Amino acid sequence: MGKIAEILKIGVPIMLGQACVVILSFADNIMIGWYGVNDLAASSFVNGLINLFIITEMGFANGMTPLIGSRFGVKDTAGIGKILKSSIALNAAVAVAGLVLMAVIYCFLDRFGQDEHLLPLIRPYYAVVAVSTLFAMGFNTLKQFTDGICQPVVSMALLMGGNILNIIGNWVLIYGKGGFPELGLLGAGISTLGSRILMFLIFLLYIMYSPRFREYSAAFRSSRISGNAIRHLFNMGYPLALQTGMETSTFTISAIMVGWIGATALAAHQVTLTISQICFLLMMGLSSAVSILVSNAYGRKDYSGVRQYASKGYLMILCISLLFCSLIFIFRHGIIGMFTDAPEVTAIAMSLLFVLFSYQFGDGLQLCFCNALRGIQDVKPIMLMAFVSYYVIAIPAAYFLGFKAGLGTTGIWMGFPIGLTVAGIFYYIRFRTKVKKLERGQVSPF
Repeated sequence: MGKIAEILKIGVPIMLGQACVVILSFADNIMIGWYGVNDLAASSFVNGLINLFIITEMGFANGMTPLIGSRFGVKDTAGIGKILKSSIALNAAVAVAGLVLMAVIYCFLDRFGQDEHLLPLIRPYYAVVAVSTLFAMGFNTLKQFTDGICQPVVSMALLMGGNILNIIGNWVLIYGKGGFPELGLLGAGISTLGSRILMFLIFLLYIMYSPRFREYSAAFRSSRISGNAIRHLFNMGYPLALQTGMETSTFTISAIMVGWIGATALAAHQVTLTISQICFLLMMGLSSAVSILVSNAYGRKDYSGVRQYASKGYLMILCISLLFCSLIFIFRHGIIGMFTDAPEVTAIAMSLLFVLFSYQFGDGLQLCFCNALRGIQDVKPIMLMAFVSYYVIAIPAAYFLGFKAGLGTTGIWMGFPIGLTVAGIFYYIRFRTKVKKLERGQVSPF
């Protein structure tokens, strides 16, 4: 029970922080969905593209956590300060590069095969949310630091406050309340930008001036950006960025394929994907705790602990998945009804829920053991595993089942359980093999 308690101690605050993200996503989509089906379809397309960049960039920043965690395990405060300063510089450069790529894509938004009448909604919303990714990346970089030193409550509190602010901003700017203009989908984008700016600035100031982080802020100020640290961070970050990018792009490409079917199907896709984020983000909270505790144990060369944190973490993730699927099934009519009253959208979303349930096992498996591999700093093999799972298997399967087999939106979604399960099996086998070698002294831990 000791390992489970440790996972919960770190995992619950991360999960609560992720729950705030879920609530925000729900609120966004409910408010946009009730404003108009076309607005919901446009937000689905834009968020699919933007999330590809955000999650890829966050995957890159996640390479920082095991480096912080392993140093925290041996109380190396000076090393943590150097890693933090070097990571901020590196991740800022990555965020700017991502924004440049998004600007290039903006010029080709009319080439993705979406309904032409959605483009006037897509373009301004895309531009505003793209700028907000700079601040989302900054926030996530600081979050990896506080999570790595086992202080996830800080980011949780900021996420709660920031998301409440975002929901209020949505209500004011989407519908034109309190004397503000009615901006619809663009209002949701402006609210997102404003809340992300404030969350990042408050987080940065708190870390720099709070007594809780005095020793770390002192180490940060006294350290210099290190070329060796940047190389280490880059070598840890880019495989994770590619892995998360390939996984996320599977959902993005699927959204584009669903858009070929029509705006109604795309709106249903967005509703169901938003519902799926509940379990995904909760599972991600637990798997992040696994990564942090695995990295602490890895720094101490406690390989038995490494194995136990991963195995018990996966059992806990399975329990979360089972509870999630049961609750969503019981309340499915009411949940979908919160987003839309359009019968065509509701019917498609209802059919997609059963595909969603089917991929929870594979999603939990790949989340847990990908993060366990991250904790033991064994990240390069996951690039090839992700490529095979998503690009060789999942995306072709989605296209074949959706269009060649004539299963439509449901067929496209069936690519998800296939790709996620294959990826999870790959990561599990790699983790077990690597830990056995570490226990036998066949490979160096650093």
